[in-house]
Amino acid sequence: MTKKSAKFREEFLAQLKETNPNQPEFHQAVGEVLCSVTDWYLDQTDMRKNAVLERFTEPDRSIKFRVAWEDDDGQIQVNRGWRVQFNQTIGPYKGGLRFAPSVNESVFKFLGFEQTLKNSLTRLPMGGAKGGADFSPKGKSRREVGRFCQSFMQELYRHIGTDIDIPAGDIGVGAREISILFGHYLKLTNKWTGVLTGKGCDFGGSAGRTEATGYGCIYFLCHMLEEANCEIADKRIAISGAGNVALHAASKAIELDAKVISLSDSSGTLHIKDGLDHEMLDKIEEWKTTKRESLADFKTGKGVKFLSDEKPWSLECDIALPCATQNELEEKDAKKLVEQKVMMVCEGANMPLTADAQQVLRDADIPHAPGKASNAGGVAVSGLEQSQNAQRLRWDADMVDKRLREIMKTIHADCVENSPKRKIIDYRDGANLTGFRRVADAMNAFWHS
Repeated sequence: MTKKSAKFREEFLAQLKETNPNQPEFHQAVGEVLCSVTDWYLDQTDMRKNAVLERFTEPDRSIKFRVAWEDDDGQIQVNRGWRVQFNQTIGPYKGGLRFAPSVNESVFKFLGFEQTLKNSLTRLPMGGAKGGADFSPKGKSRREVGRFCQSFMQELYRHIGTDIDIPAGDIGVGAREISILFGHYLKLTNKWTGVLTGKGCDFGGSAGRTEATGYGCIYFLCHMLEEANCEIADKRIAISGAGNVALHAASKAIELDAKVISLSDSSGTLHIKDGLDHEMLDKIEEWKTTKRESLADFKTGKGVKFLSDEKPWSLECDIALPCATQNELEEKDAKKLVEQKVMMVCEGANMPLTADAQQVLRDADIPHAPGKASNAGGVAVSGLEQSQNAQRLRWDADMVDKRLREIMKTIHADCVENSPKRKIIDYRDGANLTGFRRVADAMNAFWHS
C-alpha cells in the first residue's frame, strides 16, 4: 500500500469510527477490505466522485425491533431482533439469521458487509444482509424456541420477500428454527414463496444445503493445496468448532483421506491424535445436535483427549480450519501455528482471525483464505435453492454438489487472478478486490442511488 493509500485508509476509517461509534467488529471488517482495495479505488476517478466507497460501507437500512415471547413458566421474556439490509445492488438481500446472546448491531453490520462481498464472489445475483436476535436456543424447550421464532417472524415478515430479502440460517438457527419461521411466514402472508432458504427438502429446501458450507470450505482448501502442488490426503487438519460447518468440513476431509485431529467448543478442544473416523464423528454430531451439550462431557475413547479451556491452535497440524466464530484465532495463536510450520489457514467461519493474527501469517508467507471466499459454499447453495424454488424444481444431491464444486473452483480462480504479485498467493486481497469491484461497478452505474 502506497503512502497516499495509507493516508486515505487512515482518514476514511477515522470518519467511519466517528459516525459508527462502539462498533469494533464493523470497523475491523471495513479496515481489512480497505487494505486490499484502496490502491485500486484511488485510481477510479468516477467512482470517487460518486462516493462509491462511502455508499458501500453504509448499510441501506438497519432494522431493530422488540421480540416478546412467553417461556414455559408463563413469564414474558423480551429480546432484541435485527435485520441489517446492507446492499442490494447486484440482487435481493441475502444472508443468515443468527440467534446468540453476544450479537449486537456491530456484529450484524460486519456480517452484512462481509456477506455483500461473499455473495458477489459466487457470481450469483444476491445482495448482502444479516440479522437475528440476542436469544439463545440452548437450554430452551422446543415450545419456547417455537414461540420465540413465531414472535420474531411477526415483525421480520414485513421486511422480507423473494425479490426483497431472503434470510437463511446461521449460528443458533438450524433446520428446526427455519422450519418454524417458514411455517409462521406462510400463516401471516398466505403465500408459498422461497422467502427463506435452508428449508427442509420436503417443503422447498435444497439437497446438500446443510453440508454446503463445510464441504465448500474443503473444496476451496483442495484448490489451495493444488495451487501449492500438494494434495489433502494424509494432511493433519486442526478444526475449531463443533457446529454445522465444522462437522461437515471434518466429514468431507475424512472422506478425502485427511487426518482431522480436533474439534472444539467454548469449553475446550477435543484432540484426536490419530484422526477422527466417521463413526466417532457421527457420535459427536449426535451429541452436539441432539443433546446440545459440551464436548467436555463427551465420552472419549482411546487416543482421544479433552483439553479444557484450550484452542486447537497449539496442536501440531499441517492445516488450520477455524470454523467457530469471529476473532477466535488471535495473534498468539497465529504465532503458534507459524512455529509449527503450518502450511495454510482456510477459514470456515466469518472473520475468525484478528487483524494481528492475519498480519502474523502474512509476514510468515503462509497462505490464508478469508471466509468470504472459502466459506461461501453455504450461501452459494442457498442461491441454488432460490433458483429451484423460482422454477418449482428439485435438483438431486449430485447436481447440487456439482454446481457447488464449480462455484468454489471459480471463486478460487478469481482470488488467484486478482491477487497482488507476492511470494505467495494473497487470497485475502484477491477475494476482497474481486468481490468489491463487482459491486462497486454496479453502484457506479447506478450513479448515486
